[in-house]
Amino acid sequence: MNLPPDLLSDLDAMAASAGRASGFLKGLANPQRLLVLCCLAQGERHVGALVQATGIGQTSMSQHLARLRAEGIVAVRRDHRTLYYRIAHPAVAEIMQVLYRHFCEGKSE
Repeated sequence: MNLPPDLLSDLDAMAASAGRASGFLKGLANPQRLLVLCCLAQGERHVGALVQATGIGQTSMSQHLARLRAEGIVAVRRDHRTLYYRIAHPAVAEIMQVLYRHFCEGKSE
């Protein structure tokens, strides 16, 4: 990949961006959170549906969703007593598509 020369000229700005990107990616860097995001890539889901679809226990699911929410990766909507989650960060859908193409699509092992 060739980066434009002017992109490398401001290393301070790049360092700040790299720090933000690293923090963002840490939020994704967990197999169970990736599985949750795969489900949410199909659309908004309530917690019970995510638990059922992924097989992740309720307590663990709550912890993962809290982490994703704290990172701004997912957003929540309350309807009476039910919480619905959706992907909030626009880059997440793109990242999930790339991960799917490279690691899931056409793989049967």
